[in-house]
Amino acid sequence: FVCILHNAQQIDAGLGNVVARDNVNIAYSLIGEHWQTLSMIRFKHVSVGPAGLWGCDTTNRVYKFVAGVSLQQVDAGGNDHVVGVQPNNQNAYCLRGCNALTYSGKGSLSWSSLAKKMRYYSCGTKFGCWGVDRSYRKVNPENCDTSSWTQVTGLYMKMVEVGTDGSVFGVTKDGKIFQRDGITNQQQEGTHWVPVPMSMTVRHVSYDLGTLWAVTNSGLVMKCTG
Repeated sequence: FVCILHNAQQIDAGLGNVVARDNVNIAYSLIGEHWQTLSMIRFKHVSVGPAGLWGCDTTNRVYKFVAGVSLQQVDAGGNDHVVGVQPNNQNAYCLRGCNALTYSGKGSLSWSSLAKKMRYYSCGTKFGCWGVDRSYRKVNPENCDTSSWTQVTGLYMKMVEVGTDGSVFGVTKDGKIFQRDGITNQQQEGTHWVPVPMSMTVRHVSYDLGTLWAVTNSGLVMKCTG
């Protein structure tokens, strides 16, 4: 199933909602089978999840759709908390749930630095957070906790997305999708990567409620179920 959004670049799904942005940085929400513009603010990344709807604009300001830190990528899929990465793959930050959920206006927020340089960062409600640094994939089983990072060997990913149910999907540098298998309470980093067959190469993925959403390198939005 293809949801037509011309020149899509990034997508995120959470709690049954789907948001995306196109190549001119306009953000959209999927209503039924149609995409609806969210705002005329130019966003480079948008995310929806238990912590609400969040976005980073083209000047790296953060919106709850919030200010206090400049981010190039943001993720709202964690257990009521928000995480993100500074521009140019710098430090990763976390905003605790008590601050993320109650924020409703303009102004500064107290972000916690994780003292870790990241390329991409994503959280789920069940098994914690995953990040891509400059060399490795790692998992953090505690929300907003800078300890217990575990190196995940195998493939080199350009992004890793975590679903609210703890499912983990990654995209390699050459546009292939893999799912992390063997994730349990006892082994939250899982055991191995399983390829997800796709007819086209992919730039971005998101997973929610049994559905994998993918943005192809040609800009198509793909909805994969079953």
